[in-house]
Amino acid sequence: MLIRYKKSFEKIAMGLLSFMPDEKDVRKLTHTIKEYETNPDWQLFLWKEEELLGAIGVRIDDENKVVIQHITVNPSYRNQGVGKKMIDAIYTQYSQDYVICANENTEGFVKKCNEVGL
Repeated sequence: MLIRYKKSFEKIAMGLLSFMPDEKDVRKLTHTIKEYETNPDWQLFLWKEEELLGAIGVRIDDENKVVIQHITVNPSYRNQGVGKKMIDAIYTQYSQDYVICANENTEGFVKKCNEVGL
């Protein structure tokens, strides 16, 4: 299930986001987390089953568009459908009011998930 990021999850969120290729640099990663904490248009969610397994971040781009800008899964849980579940949950949460799209970093994965059906 998706749970909204809060400050107490900062270390786990940073650890998960560090698996994203563009978030390897600690300064960039810290800036990204701060943006999720302070910008009301950026929303970060963690995926929890028995434990926290992944993170997905979205940006509300304008009045009707939500951009999936980060998606990451703990390497121990990859290829088990966790990423697809997170994308499905974002579609469920936002698709009635917004068009959902991906950025250049998440586009391939989001497209792959949509091809197999959400």
